[in-house]
Amino acid sequence: MPILLFLIDTSASMNQRSHLGTTYLDTAKGAVETFMKLRARDPASRGDRYMLVTFEEPPYAIKAGWKENHATFMNELKNLQAEGLTTLGQSLRTAFDLLNLNRLVTGIDNYGQETQVLSLGWKDLLEEEMTVCSSVLAWESLWTEDPAGVYGVAKESDRT
Repeated sequence: MPILLFLIDTSASMNQRSHLGTTYLDTAKGAVETFMKLRARDPASRGDRYMLVTFEEPPYAIKAGWKENHATFMNELKNLQAEGLTTLGQSLRTAFDLLNLNRLVTGIDNYGQETQVLSLGWKDLLEEEMTVCSSVLAWESLWTEDPAGVYGVAKESDRT
């Protein structure tokens, strides 16, 4: 049962506009929506659970937990606003703490489980921050030419 956590940069800098006229935050929201639509087509996604976390201070950073339904997740995603500071390190820690807490609550073994971190933008900065996160078992960069603001999609699954 995979858990997909989306960590969205909601700092004020995400109000910048791209060459197409959309804000970086709108681009990030669109990337998550597209991912969700494509993932829903896969029959293996029936057990997927989603979390939405932002760059706000905890506990306000958690917009949709893994027990929330799809409609709540999409509504919270739609209502995200860009304001505040870029707290990448703290936000990554919050995201991994939530994933690790979920592993303890659900009884999933802490060792040998798949954790993937996928970055959509800001590769160099994220790689620098990732060196301090010992929870990362695998790292893969999808693309780096567009700072879309979706800093991480973490997928954790139990292989039973």
